[in-house]
Amino acid sequence: MPTHQSLHRANLTGIVWMIVAMAAFAVEDAFIKVATQQLPVGQVLMLFGAGGAVLFAGLTLRNGSRLLIAQAFSRVMLIRALCELVGRLFYVLAIALTPLSSATAILQATPIIVVLGAMAFFGETVGWRRWCAIVAGLVGVVIILRPATDDFSALSLLAVVGTLGFAGRDLASRAAPAALTTWHLGFYGFLTVVVAGVLFSWWDGKPLVWPTTSNAFGLAAAVGTGVFAYTALMKAMRTGAISTVTPFRYTRLLFGIGLGMAMFGERPDGPMVLGCAVVIGSGLFIWWQGKVATKPVLHTPLVQDPMG
Repeated sequence: MPTHQSLHRANLTGIVWMIVAMAAFAVEDAFIKVATQQLPVGQVLMLFGAGGAVLFAGLTLRNGSRLLIAQAFSRVMLIRALCELVGRLFYVLAIALTPLSSATAILQATPIIVVLGAMAFFGETVGWRRWCAIVAGLVGVVIILRPATDDFSALSLLAVVGTLGFAGRDLASRAAPAALTTWHLGFYGFLTVVVAGVLFSWWDGKPLVWPTTSNAFGLAAAVGTGVFAYTALMKAMRTGAISTVTPFRYTRLLFGIGLGMAMFGERPDGPMVLGCAVVIGSGLFIWWQGKVATKPVLHTPLVQDPMG
């Protein structure tokens, strides 16, 4: 039977892995933003998706599983693929066209939207306290967007659509067939990114550009950090208690804002800081309520999230 000391050590290890994972996901976003400044967005998506698919294919085969299995083409997986396509396409567009810090801030609303979706699609119980937290979290997103001010940019809605797509992907991941491993989900998730790139390139009409050595290195670094982040995320969720390590997902916001300031000269203003605080506070309250409730609130199924 695990001792209190061993459980404490496991939770501490899980927290460290979660923070490392969030830092790596933020670095991945920064590499992608740099790549989109030099290459067409559709091409970046295709190359990024292909690189990730190859790595996850190798991990799937090393795990002794076949890549092509019937369950991967079930209805729920097709819905997941559609949500993945929307989430990744619009979030990459948000990274490319808006400040990294604001896109990262809006993304933090994903767990709140997942809770709302869990109530609508899975019959999860959501009491009035969590309803208030959900509404507060959405108000926090509105504060970040500032739709009624001169500072509002319609391009910020790209991150909102991307966040909705990621929330739908996470909800579909919960219903994914048990025969599919996390490596399968990563493989098919990255293949969907390739499809998103092809479709956007066709719509955008921009010619493909032969990547320079620095472009290739940046995209390879984005893929490498993304796969590392996913691996660290799984270690976090499998080492510590989920209720203990999950709140540290919000550290991604700190890393995203920090990288935005250091690499791209971004300067978050008062409304953004206030909106971030409201979103994070709402998410933490929902997590706390889910921890003490008889029927826990659904949290984002992090071990099934191949790209953060």
